[in-house]
Amino acid sequence: MSALIERQSGNRHSIAIETTDAAHYAASRRRLTAAQKRWLGDSGFQAAPGTFALLSDTAGKLVRVLVGVEPQQPLAALAALPFGLPEASYHLADEGVLDNREQAALGWALGAYQFDRYRQPKRAPARLAVSAAELLALAPLVEATALVRDLVNTPTEDMGPEQLSDAIRRLGKTHKAKVRDWVGDELLKANFPTIHAVGRASHREPRLVELSWGRKEHPRLVVVGKGVCFDTGGLDLKSSDGMRWMKKDMGGAAHAIALAGLVMQASLPVRLTLLVPAVENAVAGNAMRPGEVITTRAGHTVEVDNTDAEGRLILCDALAYGAEQQPDLLLDFATLTGAARVALGPDLPALFANDDAAAAALLAAGRAVDDPLWQMPLWRPYRKMLDSYLADFANAGPSRHAGAITAALYLERFVPDGTPWLHLDTYAWNDADRPGRPRGGEAMGVRAMFAYLQQRYAG
Repeated sequence: MSALIERQSGNRHSIAIETTDAAHYAASRRRLTAAQKRWLGDSGFQAAPGTFALLSDTAGKLVRVLVGVEPQQPLAALAALPFGLPEASYHLADEGVLDNREQAALGWALGAYQFDRYRQPKRAPARLAVSAAELLALAPLVEATALVRDLVNTPTEDMGPEQLSDAIRRLGKTHKAKVRDWVGDELLKANFPTIHAVGRASHREPRLVELSWGRKEHPRLVVVGKGVCFDTGGLDLKSSDGMRWMKKDMGGAAHAIALAGLVMQASLPVRLTLLVPAVENAVAGNAMRPGEVITTRAGHTVEVDNTDAEGRLILCDALAYGAEQQPDLLLDFATLTGAARVALGPDLPALFANDDAAAAALLAAGRAVDDPLWQMPLWRPYRKMLDSYLADFANAGPSRHAGAITAALYLERFVPDGTPWLHLDTYAWNDADRPGRPRGGEAMGVRAMFAYLQQRYAG
């Protein structure tokens, strides 16, 4: 939490940040000295969102920062400041136009993130002083986001199936949870054939990792995350452009791991199961071939139409296993389809749900915490797009129409009727640097889902 520090008594050692906008700028100016007003005039500062002005005292010491904001967007208000302001400690002044100071502080912390595993940062971020209560509320969300970003940003050589399992084991040790995994041919003995089929061609053995936590009398919550640590596309090989960033194809697993950590840290009254099928979709002599038929854990036979539609194959065994536990709620995160990005762009995860009430509550929770989702339909007539002439159905089809929907419909076949299910098809990535959203791995939907789970299970 280097981006946040507990507020010191009287703020004697930190610099005040006053948020303002065009409607309140005149009032902000009235609080300044004549010299500071002249400086604002000379600098052209007009309180436009995303701009700021540094104000000094008569000795030239920085004593105040005016920041132009959009009051209805508190998460973005301060997000550019950790690296825009000089290295120092700051605090939000009592004067200002932001009502949601906690959300603004979260935006600051998200903007202060740096991935420094392979190179030294050019500078440290400026720090924002907050109260002890604010720090207690913010720290888990900041740490969960950083965990997702760190896991996704790490190249596959250092974040293969075994390392993903290690991350879950560390989480389990922290929260006294039980962790086990099935590795390599153990997957076949335990009846996880599609996970094995996707990952068998890699020199790094496929696995399914399970974390269990909570009391037996509490409702069962099953969280599943797609853990394709690298995706070549298999024998249906991706182009070089399509393969370049496939280290991020375990982004769903990163989201699931972070959410599980939030659930346990908050001691939500649930009996949690985290399931992460972790594989590399590689090319070798024993690679899964187009046209093969696999009998899945659920007993459905699936024709492999495309080896690059591998994420749904590993998820279907994990979902089937999770459903066997008769959960109160089953949810999954996956970087599943490019079609979802074509439909909604990089910022909006696609939500699919078989329970309208749960979907509505999740969408509302996302809006409340500024972590938006967008619901897409489980349009069941499109199931025909996955028809197979020799198996129960295929994992993909000849048409590119409705790719995100058909992927979700494939997964839905492994969720029993009556089991509430939420599926997030997420990008898990920022293509470019933006305030609060540095280039690279990104958490999308974790805060929304956690807020929803808090409402569902803790009131």
